[in-house]
Amino acid sequence: MITKLPKFTDCFAEVIATPSISSIDPRHDMSNRAVIDLLAGWLADLGFAIELVPVLEQPEKLNLIACAGQGKGGLVLSGHTDTVPYNEQAWHQDPFKLIEKDNKFYGLGATDMKCFFPIVIETLKQIDLTSLKQPLYILATCDEESTMSGARALVRAKRTLGRHALIGEPTGLKPINMHKGIVMESIKLKGRSGHSSDPALGINALEGMHTVISSLMQWRKKIQAEEQNPAFKVSTPTLNFASIRGGDNPNRICADCEMNIDLRLLPHMDLEQARADIRKTVMQSIDGSGLSVEFDSLIEGLPGMQTDANAEIVKLAEQLAGEPAGTVAFGTEGPYLNSLGMDTVVLGPGDIEQAHQANEYLSMDRIKPMQHILTKMIEQFCLKESGYVG
Repeated sequence: MITKLPKFTDCFAEVIATPSISSIDPRHDMSNRAVIDLLAGWLADLGFAIELVPVLEQPEKLNLIACAGQGKGGLVLSGHTDTVPYNEQAWHQDPFKLIEKDNKFYGLGATDMKCFFPIVIETLKQIDLTSLKQPLYILATCDEESTMSGARALVRAKRTLGRHALIGEPTGLKPINMHKGIVMESIKLKGRSGHSSDPALGINALEGMHTVISSLMQWRKKIQAEEQNPAFKVSTPTLNFASIRGGDNPNRICADCEMNIDLRLLPHMDLEQARADIRKTVMQSIDGSGLSVEFDSLIEGLPGMQTDANAEIVKLAEQLAGEPAGTVAFGTEGPYLNSLGMDTVVLGPGDIEQAHQANEYLSMDRIKPMQHILTKMIEQFCLKESGYVG
């Protein structure tokens, strides 16, 4: 048993007290180095070999890969180190101070997902790492809440880790093996301004966007008829018309109009094909109108996740959680880990309803069940010769 490491609440408090916000807005974005250094120190004390991997395009952002044991199988316990930005006025207490109240731990990232690493470390205190028959990896990534640059860097490097992976995102201790993919696009139409008294003097971009919306609604209807998966609460792909901006004065023909859309795809659907279909639909809808169009991808795009329902880690997660694997509406790093040859399940102690909220909290009664799940996962995949469920 390891005794020199900080106790769970102290470990949790230090992680919460260390800001690691990621954002596509540079005003809020910051390095995750301080959190990575904390985790690296604790895991090194436990006996893990530590590797810090800077993300090339953002050297102040790092992934941590900690490994104990050897072999080609094993288990990866994975999570992200960053949080979303926060509104200080909405918080009832300092978001960077761990508060215990009413059997809950409050703090920024308490549920999504800074709780995971202290729970992992507390669990590891009871594990004899010298007895590992297969490797155990602890993976801590950067920028999951913004660009997924940490997970993407692993894929670019074709990094080989364990055979099985558990991501401790907030699922309320329910195993998840599927989520949808995400595409977010900006569509900008450019026409020609003129006096509103004579429509022939210009080309109205706002009217053109009306035509674009109508065409995309028809496309949405088509793909929703073709693509369905009853495992999801919303069983079809969705297309949300999120925002629109155009024009500057009532007596001028609108020359420029921009719309942002959000597309959620079923796991098997290809992101680039969907993006190409959207752009083709838009271009066909304005053909011959005199309008020009510019497209911009607001995010690189997140693939959907689908881990085989019969994968060993999914079956074990179902057994330990006492319920079948399901789906979620939010995205994770799961598809990236799957692409690296791991079978990945998402299962964590937090609740997504608390994520990204002021006064975010983790219920204390989730901690011991999560420790039990982690212990059994390590026993099954790392303490047996085969590393597989027997």
